[in-house]
Amino acid sequence: MTNTITLPSPAKLNLFLHINGQLPNGYHELQTLFQFIDYGDSLTFSSRADGNIVLTTEMAGVAHDDNLIVRAARLLQQHTDCNQGVTISIDKVLPMGGGIGGGSSNAATVLLACNYIWNTKLPAATLAKLGLQLGADVPVFVHGKATLAEGVGEKFTDMNPPEPWYLVIFPNVHVNTATIFQHPDLPRSTPKLASANILASDLGNDCQKLVSKTYPQVEKALRWLLEYAPSKLTGTGSCVFASFETQQQAHQTLLDLPEPMTGFVAKGCNTSPLHNALQQYN
Repeated sequence: MTNTITLPSPAKLNLFLHINGQLPNGYHELQTLFQFIDYGDSLTFSSRADGNIVLTTEMAGVAHDDNLIVRAARLLQQHTDCNQGVTISIDKVLPMGGGIGGGSSNAATVLLACNYIWNTKLPAATLAKLGLQLGADVPVFVHGKATLAEGVGEKFTDMNPPEPWYLVIFPNVHVNTATIFQHPDLPRSTPKLASANILASDLGNDCQKLVSKTYPQVEKALRWLLEYAPSKLTGTGSCVFASFETQQQAHQTLLDLPEPMTGFVAKGCNTSPLHNALQQYN
């Protein structure tokens, strides 16, 4: 077993997001289709014998011990009574608050990587349950398959949507998820769909109108991208996306992107690049 490994921490897109209701505890019932893309952060892990969890890459505004990366490693360490530690570095490219799962993906990569290098041998289902303590989207990244998530995000049905090329745009603004979900104008009564009808339907994002109204930069990005292809908001973040048949079409559109917006082109993946990378070690 190798002492040092480097693994991807891919982004995700919510191909649609419907909010079906709100529970007495404040959580929202929803339906959303997660798909991975072949673009994201990269994390390197080296095991250490002293039991310390060390993140060598500083992140602005986030204390070391509060970082999801450190918290995920510590959670697995405590759950398994592991006396090993780990040194972690990250090449960070995914924006915070973008709705493409950067922090959740990082946490899932940590859980899977440390489970491997520490030889703790927890099954994926157990890692997913641990991940839920860190964030609602973490189990999806641990699971690693394009998935229809329902309930409060804990019920999975694997799906096989098309895998087009995407242009993803970051409008240079961070959206606060809690603010959106607490807003009185958020739709909360979209009827539930049968999973068999999901892929045959043209579905949207119940948060899109409110996010656009609250964050003019997002509205501007959606309108700009709509000139080239149908545009959508992903999750409750600020990133918007559109699908294209070819990589060339997506890249050509990216070349026209006005400042200060930034973007990237990526391929849809129904199996997470993280899980494909892990196969070489197993």
